[in-house]
Amino acid sequence: MMGKILFAPKQPDAVLNIARSMTPPGFELVVVEPGTPEFYKEATDAEYYLGLARQMGGEFFRSAPKLKLVQLLSAGYDRVDVEAARKAKVPVANNGGANAIAVSEHTILLMLAVLKRLVHFHNDVVAGKWRPSIAEPPVYELSGRTLGIVGLGNIGKKVARRAAAFDMRIQYYDIARLTEDQEDALGVRFVLFTELLRTSDVVTLHVPLDDSTRNLIGSSELAMMKRSAILINTCRGPVVDENALYRALKDGQIAAAGLDVMVEEPPEKNHPLFALPNVTLTPHSAGPTWENWTARFRNGFDNIERVAAGRQPKWVIPELQS
Repeated sequence: MMGKILFAPKQPDAVLNIARSMTPPGFELVVVEPGTPEFYKEATDAEYYLGLARQMGGEFFRSAPKLKLVQLLSAGYDRVDVEAARKAKVPVANNGGANAIAVSEHTILLMLAVLKRLVHFHNDVVAGKWRPSIAEPPVYELSGRTLGIVGLGNIGKKVARRAAAFDMRIQYYDIARLTEDQEDALGVRFVLFTELLRTSDVVTLHVPLDDSTRNLIGSSELAMMKRSAILINTCRGPVVDENALYRALKDGQIAAAGLDVMVEEPPEKNHPLFALPNVTLTPHSAGPTWENWTARFRNGFDNIERVAAGRQPKWVIPELQS
């Protein structure tokens, strides 16, 4: 046997069937639930972790002394204690952009849902109201609007390509700027963060959650945005200060928001944002699609085989890259 793969947390049978069918020959796939006695028992001789992070800290790494790789199926890794991983000398890799198409499509979906007032009109039809007015509430087009992308990684680039098909003007901010040739090929323009906030009609967030991005969008940033602007967040909830966002939406400081993520998930039943008519919400559902489960497992098992063969893993998170 080439090694034991600890798979967690447990997933629906349809997903587990994909995982089992794609497990490379010679590897043992053990499915367990994090934090259980069974999990810690199986971790003692596990060489690879494949799955989603569930508060992966020092206790986890101490329980798995033979671990060679933590291979996440997600793009985000904010629940991994990076210092604990560094101390254990275990590389942590994300999914290599396997969910980028799904999240980029969902980002465009939220833009359209907000501008076309999809939820409002659905509720009207269900309530028996059929076009009470052709002008109220107003709906808008994506075409001709300026899109500001914060974070131009795998997902951000795919958002840019899809937005271009809607004839949007696209600008971006990222701590790592593309070359001019790359910008020209993608049809994007680099601007400073504050300029992006001031000049964009739609601001969409695609950054990892870390100390530098927590509350990246707060009261002062929202105050810079146009009163007609909308904010889209499909990355991580804590990137946005929810209290500040609530005030900005309630007071008309910005026009609307489309959110797939929240600070606490699931949110409390009476969350203040639920009472606002200019918020469109989805339950952190942008990433997982039937198509990309296969891509996630393909990337994950490929990386595990690389490490088993003595090669360096791909997609190691930036904090652990040497």
